[in-house]
Amino acid sequence: MPEPLRLGIAGLGTVGVGVVKIVQNHAELLRLRTGREIAITAVSARDRTKNRDADISGYAWETDPVALAGRKDIDVFVEVMGGANGPAKAATEAAIAAGKDVVTANKALLAHHGQALAEAAETAGRVIRFEAAVAGGIPVVKALTEGLAGNRLKRVMGVMNGTCNYILTRMENAGLPYEAVFEEARQLGYLEADPSLDVDGIDAGHKLSLLASIAFGTKVSFDAVELEGIGHVSIEDIRRAADMGYRIKLLGVAQMTGRGLEQRMSPCLVPAESPLGQLQGGTNMVVLEGDSVGQIVMRGPGAGQGPTASAVMSDVIEIARGSRIATFGQPALSLVDAIPAKAAAPAPYYLRMELLDKPGALAKVAAVLGDAGISIDRMRQYGHADISAPVLIVTHKTTRDAIDLAIRGFAATGVVEGQTVAIRIEEV
Repeated sequence: MPEPLRLGIAGLGTVGVGVVKIVQNHAELLRLRTGREIAITAVSARDRTKNRDADISGYAWETDPVALAGRKDIDVFVEVMGGANGPAKAATEAAIAAGKDVVTANKALLAHHGQALAEAAETAGRVIRFEAAVAGGIPVVKALTEGLAGNRLKRVMGVMNGTCNYILTRMENAGLPYEAVFEEARQLGYLEADPSLDVDGIDAGHKLSLLASIAFGTKVSFDAVELEGIGHVSIEDIRRAADMGYRIKLLGVAQMTGRGLEQRMSPCLVPAESPLGQLQGGTNMVVLEGDSVGQIVMRGPGAGQGPTASAVMSDVIEIARGSRIATFGQPALSLVDAIPAKAAAPAPYYLRMELLDKPGALAKVAAVLGDAGISIDRMRQYGHADISAPVLIVTHKTTRDAIDLAIRGFAATGVVEGQTVAIRIEEV
């Protein structure tokens, strides 16, 4: 039988402890599925005295993850610390320099430094695997690099942050405003230490940039992702969207166009009866569209100890089996610079505005839309509140530039009060 595959685990938080549990509880199953033993040799974390729900007494301890990465008695460096820079980056670089393979759950690290790390690893004959960095327990990285490798990808789309999906579905189901559900999520421990990573779309944008690199053969370009968070989504918009047959999701979309690579993470309306519209709570969903396979929908838990540790172990198992795949599905040196493209592809839009109760008000709004080249698909007006009434409009396909032009035009009509809300409707 081959020699054991020896792991060094950097980070003993929720995910790291989950990995320890799988290795300890499923040792025989792992041996049968890989043909060799998988063993933990050493671990590293900031606090050795912390009470953890796993027995780590049998493993060597390193306070410094860089020291762990260089140990001669590990073959695979498992990085589950997090952070785009600092110890995670230093230790990952040290592991590659020391001839170790790397398994990481760190989307921020790869979104910012993935190209350099991939080139270093492949030059050294090492692999970096990161299934756990995107969509928790959903095996989307493996699907792109292996299962759909014979396809030319057309579009990657999905809900990739469970916290945002929890907030939006909780707002709808409980009729609560954003601020109340945000605080509830914070109390439940669903939010990152820096909540902006979740609610501003940064975390999900990291994930989208990694999937786009694999799908379209481009260097990771997180800085080119158009980011818009969910902080401005009101309970009013959620209710009105539901009345029109839609739900609001923080949706990531990446597609290659004639203008370049379009990457956006923003609130969108999706049909309530679509798979994405039916997605509840902290669940993630990724939709992949290939020229040969058509559309694939993958749904599952996007976070948590078990699902994320499961994804880490799927990468460890592939290394134990001898699988050697380039980090982003093809040699890092063959990846091309992505030409960033703004979201110019036409789509329907949802518009909500407060219309003053004045003669000809609707006609003035329709005229502004017409002047911007926008036609109306549906319109709905609700009961008056004092001197104004909310009006909803669903447009036919148009561009964001045309929508912005119309919104500027509304200000000159004298009949639209406050700021018009505009949200893209994504066809799924």
